[in-house]
This record gives sequence, structure tokens and C-alpha cells, in this order.
Amino acid sequence: MGAGQLLTLLIMAIALGMDAFSLGVGIGMRGIRLRRIAVLSTIIALFHMLMPLLGMFAGQYVSGLLGDVATHAAGVLLLLLGGHMVYNSFKGGSGSASSINHSSFWGMLIFAFSVSIDSFSVGVSLGMFALDVMLTVLMFGLAGGIMSVLGLLLGRSASRTLGDYGEACGGVILLTFGLLFVF
Repeated sequence: MGAGQLLTLLIMAIALGMDAFSLGVGIGMRGIRLRRIAVLSTIIALFHMLMPLLGMFAGQYVSGLLGDVATHAAGVLLLLLGGHMVYNSFKGGSGSASSINHSSFWGMLIFAFSVSIDSFSVGVSLGMFALDVMLTVLMFGLAGGIMSVLGLLLGRSASRTLGDYGEACGGVILLTFGLLFVF
């Protein structure tokens, strides 16, 4: 894997972690203990590994069916996902996840799933290309876990508007990569 591909994966991993960051800011503002931050961030990291892995398998299957059209399909998928993230950041779409009880085990699982579902879609796109699956999945998991820790910790001492800008930034990054794949 070349340095360009590695940098692209790193940027995409951080962009996907922005959702966990932005929602983490909101949760952190309501008060959360350090132990709970560690548990929730670990679960988010695991989901940020599992969801793109499942997506990559689906993407490899779709790539076999679509052939050369796969690159454009991957770009369109990233464009839609990035646009959705930007739209939700301005619409206030993160409110549904903030109503989940994060202190329960099931609440943490649902929250981790909700901030990781975008990783599945990106995994589908990435599955259409020849990538190092293990490295990709580890980068996504590490970025998701770190971004959630940062968001939860920052939420304890930052303003609420910072979270919306984080999700919008992640959406713009995915939009940009979508445009690069399409054109």
C-alpha cells in the first residue's frame, strides 16, 4: 500500500470518527465519568472496526458484480454519505442519539452502532478497491476510539456548537473523496 493510499485511509478514518466526536461532545457536556468514557470509547472502536469490515465484504461482492462501474458507485456512495452528514450537522440530526441512555450496556451498544453505521457504507465503497483489509479496519477502529475519547473529554469543558461543526467537517471530507472517485 502506497503512502497516498495510507493517507487517504487515515483521513477517511478521522472523518468517520468525527461523528463519534461530535456526539461525544454532547454526551460529555451532560457529565460522564472517566471509566464510562473508556468503556464507551472501546465499544465505539470495536464497532468502527466491525462495521467497515462487513461493508468491505459487501463491497467486494458488489465489485465482482459491477466491474468498472464500482469506482463510480463507490464515489456516489461517499457523496451521499458526506452530504447526509453535513445536512444532519446543520439540521441537528444528532439529537436522536443523545436521547439514548448511555449508562446502560444496551444503550452504549445502540449508541456505538449509531455512530458507526456510516463506517459500513464507507466500507462498501472501500471494498470495491484492493486494500489491506486488516490495516484499514484497525485504522478505522483506532480513529473512532480516539475521536470518541476526545469528544467525550472535550464535552466536559466545551460549548455545544463545537460538536455540530465536527460532524460537518467529517461530511465535507467524505464529499471531497466522493468527488475524487466520481471524476
